[in-house]
Parts: sequence; C-alpha cells; structure tokens
Amino acid sequence: MQILLVGIITTYSFLLRVINLGRPKSLVFDEIYYVDGARDLLKYGVEVDGAKPEFIVHPPIGKWLIGIGIQVFGDSSFGWRIVSAILGTLMIVLIALIAHELFHNPTLTIAASALMSLDGLALVHSRTALLDNFLAFFILLAAYFFIRGQNWLTGLSLGLALGTKWSALYFIVIFGLITLYKVFLNAGGKWLIKPTGKSIAQFGLLPLVIYIISWAGWFKSSRGWDRDFSDNPITSFIYYHKQMLSFHTGLTDKHSYAANPWSWLVMGRPTSFFYESPKGCGADACAQEVLALGTPILWWIATIAIVVVVAIWAKSLLQKRIDPALTLIVSGIAAGYLPWFFFQKRTVFSFYAIVFEPFLILALVYCAWLWLEKAENKNIPITTMGVLFIAIALNFIYFMPLYTADVINYDSWRQHMWLPSWI
Repeated sequence: MQILLVGIITTYSFLLRVINLGRPKSLVFDEIYYVDGARDLLKYGVEVDGAKPEFIVHPPIGKWLIGIGIQVFGDSSFGWRIVSAILGTLMIVLIALIAHELFHNPTLTIAASALMSLDGLALVHSRTALLDNFLAFFILLAAYFFIRGQNWLTGLSLGLALGTKWSALYFIVIFGLITLYKVFLNAGGKWLIKPTGKSIAQFGLLPLVIYIISWAGWFKSSRGWDRDFSDNPITSFIYYHKQMLSFHTGLTDKHSYAANPWSWLVMGRPTSFFYESPKGCGADACAQEVLALGTPILWWIATIAIVVVVAIWAKSLLQKRIDPALTLIVSGIAAGYLPWFFFQKRTVFSFYAIVFEPFLILALVYCAWLWLEKAENKNIPITTMGVLFIAIALNFIYFMPLYTADVINYDSWRQHMWLPSWI
C-alpha cells in the first residue's frame, strides 16, 4: 500500500509538472542565461557570446541537463524544462525513501511525499529551467546515500551538485564534518589514518574531481573565458574562478524581487519569474504569472516545526545523544539556509530556498512522528494533522494558477496577493 500510494502521488505530481509545461513559451527569469548556455554547450562544448568568450558565473552541469532536454525534445519551452520536471518528480520519490529510512513508518513516508507534492515552490522550480532545482535534486540524492552510509555515492552526488552551483560546497563541508566526527568517535591513534583518509577522499577529492571534469568543454576549447590567460590551463582555470568568486561576493545590484533571508521561511517576498497582462480571460483586465511561492500554510507551519526540531536537536547534543534523523534535518537546513545570512549586502532571492525545502518538510514530518510517539490519545494528533493536511492541499490548489501560468482575471490575481510584499 505504501509503494502504491507513493506511486500515485508521484504520477499525479509528474502530470502537474508536464501538462502545459511549455507555458509560458518565452524564456522566464534566469532561463535567459541558462538556456542560452545550454545551446552553446551543445554546439561548442563551452559558453560563448557570438565569436567571443563569455564570462559565466555558474558551473556547467545544470546547463548540460537543460541541453539534454533540448537535444531530445527540441529547442522549445517544453524541451528547456522537461529534465527539471523529471528530476523534480524524482525528488518526491527521494523524500519518501529518506522518510522511510528515518522513521520506518508507512504513514509518515506517504505524508512526506504528499507534502513535497503539494509545495508550490517545488512545482514552480520543476516547471522552469533554472539551476536551483537540479542543485536541490543532487543534494537530496546525496542525503539519501548519506543516511544509508554509502559515502562514495554521497560524494558523487555532491560533486554533481557542486558542478551545478557553488552553494553545494556548504553541504560538502557539513556532511564531511559529520563523517569525520563519526570516525574520530569510533577510532583512535593509528586506526584513525585510514578512515580519515577515506573520508577526505569521499567528501573532498571525489567532488573536486567531478567538478573539474564538468569543465571538460572549457579545457578542450580555445574559446572559453580566460582559457588563454596562461599556457598552463590549470593556472587559467584558477584565475577564471577568482573572477567568478569576485562576481558572487560583489553582486550587490538592486533588484525588485531581492529578498533578505530572514523573510524566506514565511515567503515574505516571493520571486515573480514571469508576469504579463494578456487577453482571453473574459474580463477587461487579465493576469498571467509564474510566482515562485511556497504553499504558504505549508511553509508557515514548517517554520514552527524547524524551531521545534532545532530546540530538540540542541537538547540532544547537551545530553550527548545523537539522533541521526535530527542531525540530517538540521544539517540540511543549516547548509542550505544559514550561509545566506552572511551575505546581507549581496543580491539574493527567496527561490534559493528550494535547496533546503525537502529538509523543511522532513522537519514537519519529524514533529508529526514525535507527537504520535508521545501522545496518549492518538486520535488528537491524527485528527489535527489530517485537518492541517487538508488545509495545505486546498491552499496549494488555490495558488495553482500562479504556479502554472494560467490566465486569470486581474481581480482574481489581486485576491491571491495575500501580502502587499508579494506584488
């Protein structure tokens, strides 16, 4: 029954992602950069600007994935986004597998996949060709292998994540430190040498090797940015990366949808990927939008769950009791969320939260598990959770037009703008 229900959830989630996936037909938000990059990679193996090298600030793997969709389904809006839709669907399966490993409870496994399928931010990312959904997939895949103790596969997944966006580095550091902590906890003296070296290879060397390989097109081509800076390609590669680092740390341009990390959890300023005022809705004024908005009720409840989980985790540390489920959840949220607070002047957006969104859902599921474990009268938590689940589902359905770029009348669009900061 568990496999059947997760399968049903996954199937309808896939349909939500692929039906009218080509809408809007135009490039939305940063697709303008990444789809162009994918086209260049397919044609030249490296990103260019006409006949000149092009300065690119993100690694190639995510754009290669977009390129796969273009190669198979054509250079169309559907082709740009189909790989993101597939990986977004697989994330629903992954979170079910992780919940199964952590809680060994069929109901909570199904709940985790259902909640993931009802999140608007996950749906929007799965229907657009941005890098963050690929990053989130590889991070979640790494988390699954990590809790199973398959560290080589964890390192492989983290390397693919790093080859998509640099922010994967925070997960590499945290997962690596946890592994080293376990090594030092269980070994001593000369017995530390081999497991320590192995852990460094798994979480340091392997991701680095995969990252460098992902730039193979740049190494092979003479057209890549700064490729001719030095006769030594490694020197040129390092110099190029210094420029990329300077760009990322110095990005302070004002943007109308920039959002401070403090507001991300409560969806204070969701990012509008696309907005037009077309005709054809049967009213004088119409609206069509793709809004990267997490299902509000889900995120607001999960924000409370995060506070509870972090408090329980801190208490367990003081008592020297390590809970693997808590550690994974807190680590995922910390690696995906906390670093952004150190870049208060940098231009950042709330849609970056997709990378830790699965861990946010796991925090909510953990609280449900804890309540069920401790409640004397199981009917109270079951009823409460049932009501909350229905509220989340209805909330998701309500905002569906803004997730899938439906054309609605302007008055209806205004009614969906619950907070002034959403406009």
